Parts: sequence; structure tokens; C-alpha cells
Amino acid sequence: MIDWRHWHNEPFLVGGLVVVAWLYAIFTGPLRPWFGAGLPYPAREARRFFVALLLFYLAVGSPLDQAGERFLFTAHMVQHQIMIYPAALLFLLGLPKWLVAPIAGHAAVVRIGRFLTRPLICGAIFALTYSVWHVPALYDWALQDKTVHIFEHLMFFSAGLFLWWPFASPAAAWPAAGKGAQMLYIFFVTVAMTPAFAFIVFSNSVLYPTYEFAPRITSLTPMDDQVLGGALMKIGGMAVALTAFAWSFLSWSREERRPHNSTGPRGADSAQSNKNSL
Repeated sequence: MIDWRHWHNEPFLVGGLVVVAWLYAIFTGPLRPWFGAGLPYPAREARRFFVALLLFYLAVGSPLDQAGERFLFTAHMVQHQIMIYPAALLFLLGLPKWLVAPIAGHAAVVRIGRFLTRPLICGAIFALTYSVWHVPALYDWALQDKTVHIFEHLMFFSAGLFLWWPFASPAAAWPAAGKGAQMLYIFFVTVAMTPAFAFIVFSNSVLYPTYEFAPRITSLTPMDDQVLGGALMKIGGMAVALTAFAWSFLSWSREERRPHNSTGPRGADSAQSNKNSL
């Protein structure tokens, strides 16, 4: 049974998060003058960054991890959604542009980054990563092997960063997409995720042996658990997609109502940017 008082304290997890938090504090604090004199402390970004780390720990360090790893497919879906949606988004929003700028100091790095952060590439990386890891053999392998499970979660979080990059890019060299392109992008991602959802929800059998033979800690049967987990995957993804779509649409609408965007070269340039972003 689940010990709801158990929180992971493994050195790899806790130590890794502490090191990331420490490096962020050092570079945005004492070492901030290296990036430019007079830069203010990014208090708003720092709050977002540290909340992202906390959410990541809640996803993989709380009793939710034990529930998802041993008992409930649904709990595992909740884990993944926390990592991919709020944690990854807040992580990007927590990075000041001046902190990321030195990484794009070489022409080759800029070219590679521009390719990888194009909306179509970001969407493909996210959809493929998420879908491939739900292949039964790979998914159950991760549940049985702790090292593989850690790698899987890191890949999900990284895929989440790619998912959100066209909305929340922290790098001037690899900017966010135009608002129109963002709306097309999130629609593409939603469609691309549909096969994984359908594969899980409409399967005639339990796909993952770990959950099929796990002790039951709720009234859900293994099949009910699988259908509910797949439904949460789709509902969560749709809710996030609709929110992102609405935000982009409202932002674009406000831009179009501004006098300098409604007519003239700047408005034309904005439309061209949206056309070419994908």
C-alpha cells in the first residue's frame, strides 16, 4: 500500500534540484554584473523559476510518485501533466533573457537553436516524445527500472520545454512565434496527440502489466484506471491548449487594435512574421 507520508529524499533528485536552484541564485545574484552593469534582480522571474522547481519535486518526490509508479496509471498521468505543463512553462518564464543570451554567442549555436525552436519542430519533438514513451514495452520498462524511469521523466520535462518555447521563449536569438502562428501551432500539437489518447482509451485490453497486476488501492479496475488516465491526458491537454489559444488570440486582438499595427509597414511585418513562423 501507499505510504502517504513518504517523500523522496534521494541525492540525485534533491541534490539536483538544490544545485539548479543554487546556480540560478548565484547567476542572478552575485554574478549578475557579469551580464551587464545595473541589471536589476529578476524578482518576478525568480519566483516563477523556484515555483517550477517546487512543482517538479511535487510531481516526482511526493507520494504521488509512488502511486503512479506502482499502483495507478491515472496518478502517473497527473505526474506527467504537472511536469509538462505548469513546471516546464514556469521554468522558461523564470529565465531572464540576459541570462540565456550568452548561450547563443556562436553562429552555429544560433542556427541549431533556430531550427530546433521552430514551432513545427517543437511540436513534433513534444508529440513524438510523449507518444513513443506510451508504447507499452517502453512504458512498463520505465516502471520496472528506476534509472529508465528517471530518464523518462527528464525527457518529458524537456519535451515540455519544447512545447512551451513558441509561447515563452527566454532567448532573443530564438524568439517566440507570432500570435497567429501560436494558434496554429497549439492546434497542430492537439491533433498530433490524439493517436496516443485514442490508443490508450479505446484499447480492448489493459496495456501496461504493472497496473494490471498491481494491488488495488481504489475501486477502479485496471481497465477503468487506464481509461480515466487517458481521459485525463486528453482533458488536461485540451484545457491547456484552449487556454493557450485564447491567450494568443486575445493578445493578437489587442495588438491589431493598436494604431501602429492596424495599418502601415509594421502591421504588414507582423502579418508576415505570423505567416513565416512555422
